[in-house]
Amino acid sequence: MINIIKNRYLLPIACLSFLVSSCDKNILDTTAYGESTSATFWRNGEDAVAAANAMYTLLREEDSYGHNENVFDNCADDIFRAGDHGYEEAMENFTMDASNYGVRAGWKNKYEMINRANAVLINVPGIEDMDETLKNRVLGEAHFIRAFGYWRFSVIYGGVPLILEDNIIESNFNIPKATLAEVQAQIETDLIAAVSLLPATHTSENIGRPNKGSANGLLAKLYLYQEDFDGTIAAGTEVINGPYPLADNFRDNFTPATENNPEMLFAAQGSDWVDNPQYFVTPRPWGGWDFHNPVQNVVDEFEDGDPRLEYSLYKPGDMVQRGPELSEFTADLTQTGFSLNKYTTFNDDGSLSNQANVPILRSADVYLLVAEAKIRKSGLGAGDDEINAVRDRVGLPFVSNAGMPELIHERRVELLGENQRHQDLMRWDKAGIVDIVEIYGEDRGQFDPVRVFVRPKNYYFPIPQNEIDLSNGVLIQNPGY
Repeated sequence: MINIIKNRYLLPIACLSFLVSSCDKNILDTTAYGESTSATFWRNGEDAVAAANAMYTLLREEDSYGHNENVFDNCADDIFRAGDHGYEEAMENFTMDASNYGVRAGWKNKYEMINRANAVLINVPGIEDMDETLKNRVLGEAHFIRAFGYWRFSVIYGGVPLILEDNIIESNFNIPKATLAEVQAQIETDLIAAVSLLPATHTSENIGRPNKGSANGLLAKLYLYQEDFDGTIAAGTEVINGPYPLADNFRDNFTPATENNPEMLFAAQGSDWVDNPQYFVTPRPWGGWDFHNPVQNVVDEFEDGDPRLEYSLYKPGDMVQRGPELSEFTADLTQTGFSLNKYTTFNDDGSLSNQANVPILRSADVYLLVAEAKIRKSGLGAGDDEINAVRDRVGLPFVSNAGMPELIHERRVELLGENQRHQDLMRWDKAGIVDIVEIYGEDRGQFDPVRVFVRPKNYYFPIPQNEIDLSNGVLIQNPGY
């Protein structure tokens, strides 16, 4: 994809923080902007598409979906951090402070992604030499990307500063946090705009861009986090009834040749990227770095005969085709004896492929969001159709009169390793459906020991301390840190 072009509405925010007036030279050195200015850019549809393409590049970096965005799910009861990053232990155990590297790792990237979306929203409406359909698509992409950036901020930190078009135009970046409700309202506004502007599907050369299903799917998730069950059902049904069917085979979502099927509503696109998650999750003897090991408890969660077990992780005794070599997975290959394999594919010569996407939102997720909303609104059995659609895809028997235990089970095994479990547990805890203190406080052995979750402090991670320092006190820390 093409990196974004430098112009007068972008340069002020090519900085470490959006909240201060000074820039960090290292960030400017490592962010590859072009040399065009606003006088020679934003001229036509080609410029607009180049700027839109640049919004996605941040997703692929190590501090985003290359690795660290998924570290926030290490807290869950499915995964042991493994690897050799010391800062992840404190995040996993809820002992981190505001200076923790993982807490601050993705802050800059998310705001830079939002900044690039803001630049599109400021400049593209004024382009005269541009097809109107293309203009709508590009603007829809920008609304979606800005919504997605603030969505991730909202679930990780709660309220954050809302940097929008006026802030860019006025160079007004050092502003206080908006409330969580205000951030969620902006997400909703952007997603509704995206739904109205984006096409239902894309042609083959534009596969990977968000579409109406992407926006409706994220809108359904937002509404469920707000316990707006009617909103979840309405937005989610647009996905279920739209051209976004479940892939015929569950594993198709995680295989480079088939991963951009209609079920994949949004993903960080893999294309020869250096910080590919495959290197993080694959066992070291097989070319990876052995992070994010599944634990026995989640292995035991799978029903007998559920093919998602072998499609999601390696367990002792599995025979794995690594190019021309058939290798047995043994317990000594990783720390817990298991390995996530959703992101692991091999080239013909047996080396790790670096082409795989990182799934961010799938139709199956949305089916289960709708099922949950129906159960919580109308009671047992109301979500059976949606749950059974997900189960039918993998050949499991249908459930009847399903309640929240069945829904919780289905989300856990369907979405293992897709950065959902910890956030699911927290919202269910807030609703009184599960006891997250008890779940995380259970001693399940070396790789899932007793961990102390403190309500309400640990519902959110701390605001990075360096951002607070740079703001000269304008940015206030989350409670408890």
